[in-house]
Amino acid sequence: MQYENAKKEAFERTCFISRPADCMVLHLRAPKGKVSVEVMLNRAKYFDRTGKVNDHTIYLSGNLGKNALEFAMCLSAKAKGGRVYTMGHTLVVKGADEAVLYFGADSTFRSASADVASWEPRVQDVLAEKITEKLERAMAREYGELLAEHEKDYREFYDRVALSLPEKEENAALPTDERLQRIISGGTDEGLAKLLFDYGRYLLIGCSRPGDLPATLQGIWNKDFMAPWDSKYTININTEMNYWPAEVCALPECHTALFDLIGRMREHGRSIARRMYGCRGFMAHHNTDLYGDCAPQDNWIPATIWTMGAAWLCTHLWMHYSYTQDLEFLKWAYPVMAEAALFFVDFLEEKDGYLVTNPSLSPENVYILPNGEQGCCCMGATMDLEILRELFTGCKKAAEILGDAVDEAEIPDVSDMRKLQKEINAALEKLPPIRIDSTGRVMEWMEEYEEAEPGHRHVSQLYGLYPSDQISMDKTPELAAAAAETLRVRLANGGGHTGWSRAWIINFYAKLWDGEKAWENICQMLAKSTYANLFDRHPPFQIDGNFGVTAAIAQMLVQSREQEVILLPALPKAWEQGTVKGLRLVGNAGIALAWKDGRLLQCRVTADQAYEGEIVYGSVRRTVKLKAGETIVLDERLQEIEE
Repeated sequence: MQYENAKKEAFERTCFISRPADCMVLHLRAPKGKVSVEVMLNRAKYFDRTGKVNDHTIYLSGNLGKNALEFAMCLSAKAKGGRVYTMGHTLVVKGADEAVLYFGADSTFRSASADVASWEPRVQDVLAEKITEKLERAMAREYGELLAEHEKDYREFYDRVALSLPEKEENAALPTDERLQRIISGGTDEGLAKLLFDYGRYLLIGCSRPGDLPATLQGIWNKDFMAPWDSKYTININTEMNYWPAEVCALPECHTALFDLIGRMREHGRSIARRMYGCRGFMAHHNTDLYGDCAPQDNWIPATIWTMGAAWLCTHLWMHYSYTQDLEFLKWAYPVMAEAALFFVDFLEEKDGYLVTNPSLSPENVYILPNGEQGCCCMGATMDLEILRELFTGCKKAAEILGDAVDEAEIPDVSDMRKLQKEINAALEKLPPIRIDSTGRVMEWMEEYEEAEPGHRHVSQLYGLYPSDQISMDKTPELAAAAAETLRVRLANGGGHTGWSRAWIINFYAKLWDGEKAWENICQMLAKSTYANLFDRHPPFQIDGNFGVTAAIAQMLVQSREQEVILLPALPKAWEQGTVKGLRLVGNAGIALAWKDGRLLQCRVTADQAYEGEIVYGSVRRTVKLKAGETIVLDERLQEIEE
């Protein structure tokens, strides 16, 4: 794209993607008659045609191979002053005061409906026609109206939560690259934590709405024709991390795109379970794609032969229910969770009186045998068993909640759902406990191996600390101490060197109630793993770190588990005062907090339905029972006060 410039004259460019209008809108404004634009649609390869739709619209269309997706994209323009016309496959705006460009795209992945299929072989043309109609509707409206509609749609989600932290006025006025440089140079900027938190929510709202595909490793912001990691879903932590902030940050609708993908995975996962392992149920390995592929991908053994992908994803179903208490959702989710558990009912084998996975591995890590050889395959890696404890427990609780409705659930190869649930419960009881090795760390494997890379980016054995609650400061203090030692050794050996790994570490310290370590690692993430536009750096850009740190900041302020809420568990001294409102609690309630000089001033809990939980602040505990719609306000002693 090119447009004329004039010395000392202001040119304005505003771009947004409107969900209500389903198109990208680019607004250009300049001194009278100075906007001149020539635009072509291009693609590195794999397209068939470009051309003119009408005198203000051009298109590009193509397919991705035999029996693959057909796609089309269109670009339209209108202007105030000047002219708009097409010249070959080029869209031209000449001598305008203002110009607005509208871009839309579609493919047969989304529009594989009868009205498209019946037009074969003109599928690309039909797609282009449908896109053009959509753009014409947008063009018929004023630019300001489209922008206001877009902002209202976005604000509906974004304004649910608000965080304030100490921030110097002079820092807030600086661009992000200069603020980051201050951190790199050893300075402080507490306000950047708030910006990271808000940015993560913004990104999730922008890339994962109902009906969308889930957020990939780069959300929707991949800039390359050949995308890093093929724009697939790495499900041995990265995709899951993308959705850690969804529930606590009041964005449950954003979670549903992931659930749709899990639904598509089931049929593929059943086939792989039967063909590779001779088991019922469904499973997935460490990677999947938009079609829900569940077969092993790549040939790198430390990641490839890992059977826990579907199991981990299905823990998000229970997470969603635990926050929303949506019974209709649970009726859909329970058979999905139970079918993922069924695979392991068949797959687990007994060792030393326990049920363990075999083969197994601890994602992407490698151990050293006493004879010096390196390996990764094992029996019963700690993370496997922590994930299964989470999944099996979720199934057990879901079945208790659903009661007789369990009989209505249907899973292939299962005629008696109650019998299956009894088998899941029995397997849960035979999972081995989390163990501590001779160095005081949480064991990563069943055997006490030496690590080939002590500072490895994955800290898989601490899944039980976060995102799970199997390790906690108050319920399992010995395991919490072992987790802290595990982190100390990881970091001492260079751990946290990727952005997403650092984000996971911040969550770990939040769950260990160590606000100073959590804040120290936020600063390290800003200094070493954040680009100037605040995208997380793997490198290259990888969005899970953005989502992970957003979840971590929420965890530093409020931690919620079944019938218990812990207030300000990991508040660092740098955040001596602040407020947060709109965070969500397990049990379908919202919470707002205010604090000053590092002490709680006020806690406000509002129940969306009947709610009972124990509020904990330091050594003080208070049981709260609320009716639907009821609110309670507490002071630092957790005594009820009037607002």
